[in-house]
Amino acid sequence: MHIVRTFAFVFCISINTLFAQAPTENYPVDPASEEQVGVPKGEVLKFTFEHSKFFPGTWREYWVYVPAQYKPDKPACVYINQDGIQWKAPVVFDNLIHKGEMPVTIGVFVMHGKVKAANASEANDRFNRSFEYDGLGDAYARFILEEILPQVEKQKTSDGRVIHLSKNGNDRAIGGSSSGAVCAFTAAWERPDAFTRVYSAIGTYVGLRGADRYHTLVRKYEPKPIRIFLQDGANDLNIYAGDWWMANQTMLRALTFAGYEVQHQWGEGGHNGKHGTALFPEAMRFLWKDWPKPVKAGNSQNQMLSAILIPGQDWELTSEEKKEPNKKQKITKNLSKSDSIVAHNGNVYVTISDGPEKSGSISLITRNGKKVLVDKGLLSVGGIALSPDQTLLYATESASHWVWAYQIQPDGKLTHKQKYGWLHVRDDDDNAGARGVTCDREGRIYVASRMGIQVLDQTGRVNAILPTPAGAASRITFGGENFDTIYATAGEKVYRRKLNVKGANSRDTPNKPDAPKL
Repeated sequence: MHIVRTFAFVFCISINTLFAQAPTENYPVDPASEEQVGVPKGEVLKFTFEHSKFFPGTWREYWVYVPAQYKPDKPACVYINQDGIQWKAPVVFDNLIHKGEMPVTIGVFVMHGKVKAANASEANDRFNRSFEYDGLGDAYARFILEEILPQVEKQKTSDGRVIHLSKNGNDRAIGGSSSGAVCAFTAAWERPDAFTRVYSAIGTYVGLRGADRYHTLVRKYEPKPIRIFLQDGANDLNIYAGDWWMANQTMLRALTFAGYEVQHQWGEGGHNGKHGTALFPEAMRFLWKDWPKPVKAGNSQNQMLSAILIPGQDWELTSEEKKEPNKKQKITKNLSKSDSIVAHNGNVYVTISDGPEKSGSISLITRNGKKVLVDKGLLSVGGIALSPDQTLLYATESASHWVWAYQIQPDGKLTHKQKYGWLHVRDDDDNAGARGVTCDREGRIYVASRMGIQVLDQTGRVNAILPTPAGAASRITFGGENFDTIYATAGEKVYRRKLNVKGANSRDTPNKPDAPKL
């Protein structure tokens, strides 16, 4: 009996301690979250959608908020939210639009999809929430842009107003809570041309489906024109996938480092929507401030980006250039043959690949015309390049995420083969899709991949990522009068960009770059 009473006493103390540690979440109520006398009320319409090509077989509900001030003769700004209507959003929008603190905005509140069971009494529906929200890649952004928003524009208000939505990314915001927040960030990250403003509450930037990689990618990518509001609490989840509280702080540090316009509010709350709801009006004021002035990309503290990029210099589509056609043809020819390279001493290295994920090889053709097989067994070799001192040869594999490095011997043969460079892989790919590769005179290694151009330092680490206007890249080479312009193929287009570097022309006298920083 004494033991039972002791256990009961300890149990009560533990429970009381637990509840004592859980903070009481009381937040000031923003007046914009409450209905105000004299403020025109918008209308909320409800629909369903079940014909998605991106998420086949799914059924979902979505709601459309149309403000009273909306007039069909002018496309409205758009706010998209995952998990349906949250944050008392219709009331907040009524008040902020009335006071001119945000533009006339149509809200689209989308639930995650589910594949309905054939017999609900015998089986559960398949819930698509984590797949749609936590996964990286552009599928959800395309789902919204190509399926949901066109459906919204087919609808009418109860008084017969047709719905016209702005196609300008500067007029679009997207937000959500938890996995819905990651989904919102992913949509903007993948399509900054379509979404420039993000509200992220208790964001799931952890290891569920790869979002834990964002804080690294944000630091390496050339900054994008996105404005972000972050919210989280110190008592958020800490489970098998990671620590939400620490992950959100890490995201803030990454975004700040990378030059993004970001505002945050930290609290003591847990994994719920209380603080996010209280902050929603403040978030909307921040995200829409100065509209229609466009959101601009910031300046990153990434040293490699600062070293290689020239402010104001962006990608240009060479097919639109009418000048120097012969020079352009020469560049295109070089791009299509980036799997062969001629060294300063006259040796030629040539790659041969039998197709995707099949054996690839590298052959040496010496100055006297002798052909020697110098390596084999590569997984669909993509491209090769020489270091600026021409003592190393780099080879990419389009069927892996590696850049191989070899030491070149006096006779031209290759030794000390090593998986040297580590490349990033897109979430929905099995490999980096690396093909063309080239170097600058400082020893940096530029690799054309599905993510764009990944730039590695001399030790094989990706320091920076430069997406082309088409995102991916397949072939790259340096050219131009001073060999300071990088050319990249993306699909059937060739882009160029002037950089603050000079390419390592393999035909020139080799140069020794500074020693790498460890």
